[in-house]
Amino acid sequence: MRLLLATNASCAPPRGGATRSNLVWLNHLAKAGHACRIVCGASGAGPDLPREAGIAIEAVAEPARRTQALRRHIREFEPDWVLVSSEDLGHALLREAHHSAEGRVVYLAHTPQFFPFGPASWNPERHAAEMAGRSAGIVAIGRHMAGYIERHLGRAATVIHPPIYGRGPFARLANFERGSIVMFNPCAVKGISIFLEVAARLPAHSFAVVPGWGTAAEDRHALETLSNVRFLGNARDIQELLSQARLLLMPSLWYEGFGLIAMESMLRGIPVVASDAGGLKEAKRGTGYVIPVRAIERYQSAFDEHGMPKPVVPENDVAPWLEALGELLADRDAYERESEASHTAAEAFVRGVDAGAMERFLGGLRPCVGCRAEPATMESLAPGKRALLLERLRKRV
Repeated sequence: MRLLLATNASCAPPRGGATRSNLVWLNHLAKAGHACRIVCGASGAGPDLPREAGIAIEAVAEPARRTQALRRHIREFEPDWVLVSSEDLGHALLREAHHSAEGRVVYLAHTPQFFPFGPASWNPERHAAEMAGRSAGIVAIGRHMAGYIERHLGRAATVIHPPIYGRGPFARLANFERGSIVMFNPCAVKGISIFLEVAARLPAHSFAVVPGWGTAAEDRHALETLSNVRFLGNARDIQELLSQARLLLMPSLWYEGFGLIAMESMLRGIPVVASDAGGLKEAKRGTGYVIPVRAIERYQSAFDEHGMPKPVVPENDVAPWLEALGELLADRDAYERESEASHTAAEAFVRGVDAGAMERFLGGLRPCVGCRAEPATMESLAPGKRALLLERLRKRV
């Protein structure tokens, strides 16, 4: 197969779970002998992108030129499938893919804020939603997100979890006595407001952050004011970063697709204290320390330096977070119980991840020219909506 991945995210460095997932899929497909290309964004300095034989990468900084590059690659490469990642806020890549490769588009649905549909969408758009719905296939990385897509798009998604974790054995990195309380991608939507207050309330403990795609200058400035917070750089191997963690903190306030870093930490026995936002609860696999939060519901009309809408961050009580951290930091038995439960749950999950699932899925697809999202049936409607529809039909009769 000839496969072309289109994403607005930068692949060097690959920041964020969506980009890392896409690259892992492409690397597996290239190793299996398929010809792969990537058209992506270009920003920042970082470690070189790992490249496998058979992958050609064109990184384009300017959005309009990126869309033109996608059109050119579709014309020259004639891909069997164009994989459009959801990190496409204006939906320009999705439009171009459907225009230039009609029937051969697969939508990789990672981040609900970028979807053109659903209540979490930053930029809902009917026409773009229709295009997503008539893609030959839609891939979600978790069951929670697949349910969201089916509810709000009326189209079933195929759950394929990226083989991002490796084969193991996985080093047991948990350490009750040392290490930092680590947060990845500290920013407003990921709950930096909770992290900052917790770190300020626990000055005797070490905290660390790994800046990501959402970390803005004001976030860095706020973190720099706390003497017990240090910055960790990007690393080629996630284990380099996790080896410095005593605990992982994930106080996310937006709708999460899954939470790959939670699973990666749990695999190594590192306890994770997380919010219940979106698919994070699914990623925690029934382990402890999942804290309910008031999630972000509204965004301002202003944008940050990364071009993302600024959220209206609701107030959240940090007491449950302090209580959870206090227990794990002071009680060795509680720490070790959660470490063992996390490792066991994560190992069981990763054993079920099928590295060849994406290849089989794409190999079994057929072009879908003129396809439409299936309309919702009466049985698929929520009970309240079904009752309302029936009442309206009775009145019309």
